[in-house]
Amino acid sequence: MKLEFHHVNFVSEDVDRMHAFYTEVLGLDDIPPTNFPRTAATAETGYSGAIRFATDGAMQMHLAERALDVAFKNGQVINPVDRGHIAFRTDDLQAFLAMLDARGIPYSDYGTAFAAEWHQVFFHDPEGNVIEVHQQVS
Repeated sequence: MKLEFHHVNFVSEDVDRMHAFYTEVLGLDDIPPTNFPRTAATAETGYSGAIRFATDGAMQMHLAERALDVAFKNGQVINPVDRGHIAFRTDDLQAFLAMLDARGIPYSDYGTAFAAEWHQVFFHDPEGNVIEVHQQVS
């Protein structure tokens, strides 16, 4: 099971202002949102907040609109767009989940509720920081 760092997610009330800061002040490149197909949000699932993306060529920044009701709306416990999170990509999500289960680490499995091409799972580190692990789906 391979695991690699993928992105940092910051949340904001003003996503465009955050994106301008990271692209104009720090010189990161914009990533068009069309590179990240989103699953359509409904009244019961998903996330419809604003999202912008930036990169230095290797690392990505995902800048998302804060939404305090996301976990409740999706029937989950962990809210990845309350305080933000760090994210890793794996090539074997089922093996990673088996490892979490074996260690008794609870997680929220959002599946493809946010990103049409990513199966996303969120859990906490020992200090309560949110971590995402996702796998690309076909």
